[in-house]
Amino acid sequence: MDPFKEKGPQPKDAYMDWKTIAGKPYDKHEVDPYTRTRVILMNGTEYEAVWFSHQFFRNCENNDLRRELAIVRRAEQQQQKRIAALKPADETLLEHTIGYEQLAVDLTARLAQCEPDQHVVEALNFALLEDFDHLYRYADLLEMEHGVLAEHLVGCYTEIMPGRPTIAEHRFPADDVKKAITRSADPITKLHVSIITAAEQQTMNYYMTTGAFYPTDIGRKLYTEIGMIEEQHVSQYGSLIETSCTPLENLLMHEYTECYLYYSMYQDETCPHIKKVWEHHFEMETGHLRNAVKLLEKYEKKDRQQVIPDGTFPTLLTLGPNKEYVRDVLNRTVGLTAKREGYIDASSVPENAEFFQYQKAVNPSVAQVASHNVIKQYISEKGQDYRYEEAPHPVQALRNRKKDNTSVGLG
Repeated sequence: MDPFKEKGPQPKDAYMDWKTIAGKPYDKHEVDPYTRTRVILMNGTEYEAVWFSHQFFRNCENNDLRRELAIVRRAEQQQQKRIAALKPADETLLEHTIGYEQLAVDLTARLAQCEPDQHVVEALNFALLEDFDHLYRYADLLEMEHGVLAEHLVGCYTEIMPGRPTIAEHRFPADDVKKAITRSADPITKLHVSIITAAEQQTMNYYMTTGAFYPTDIGRKLYTEIGMIEEQHVSQYGSLIETSCTPLENLLMHEYTECYLYYSMYQDETCPHIKKVWEHHFEMETGHLRNAVKLLEKYEKKDRQQVIPDGTFPTLLTLGPNKEYVRDVLNRTVGLTAKREGYIDASSVPENAEFFQYQKAVNPSVAQVASHNVIKQYISEKGQDYRYEEAPHPVQALRNRKKDNTSVGLG
């Protein structure tokens, strides 16, 4: 599939009415877990499109170009609202959060397994173990407060057990900055870094706002803590994005990424009525893509081939289980922390390093750390933590279900 060969409608001719925007939500009791995660992923993708457009708009002096951006942005906003409406009203904040973390785990694992750039693979694997731990923390809170087993929400496709403990994930900000990919990077690498940045950004934004609406103190604190880690992930992934593109080249890449994702979601979707949404939005995005090509030619006198030489999509993205891959990454890298552009075993970090200085500032006492307190309280009430694991944990130090480990990843 080459979206540049499609003839989607011009943005001004494709606006939707309220009935279309407020479509039929999925049934939370019957939905396939990966339909839920696809909805979350595409909601985040549209948010990124809107956010980028606003930033471009605010830093552009040409009002004719600003008007072009506004016309497309209105369509992107409608798409985002339509996708957001697919979440049913009876799905709680915490249930929806389990979908966010399942997406983070299985999307990251899928991207890592087909990523050709080893530096990007390392970044994906590093954050993967942290999102995996977040899934475990939220799952214990969900069962403790609502009696809902997260294994049912994830369809038993994703295991639920400790990853790199969240308490160990708090790092000095300078260590989140990685090496950016270059213009010559493989097309799939460019797509991957754009996709994962948008997905993690959506998670960060969701937790930034959701935490204030969560009804219990322990839950509010957990969202606050994990929301800070998501900010770190957005910094890490955002630093991978190529830095030499002009705003209009970036606009083209954004539209191409949306086309790629909508077409992937359309091919992968199992829910008939949501599959039609992905198909419709793909058609709309091909129109947005043609418009981006026109703007690049008009204002920068460039052909789109200078940015995307071959428009044919690489292997499409699919979402599915990655249990063995996650277990392998856990076994090999659970003790790592970040150090500037690379990663290092936490046991090798000097005591006076910025990592530990930041830890002392943020986590002066384990008793203050929400991610630890959720598990501690669950164990106090139930006798052991909540997990869904198909075999013993691959890391010996994390097998004890009667005590939360707060030392792995801290040296």
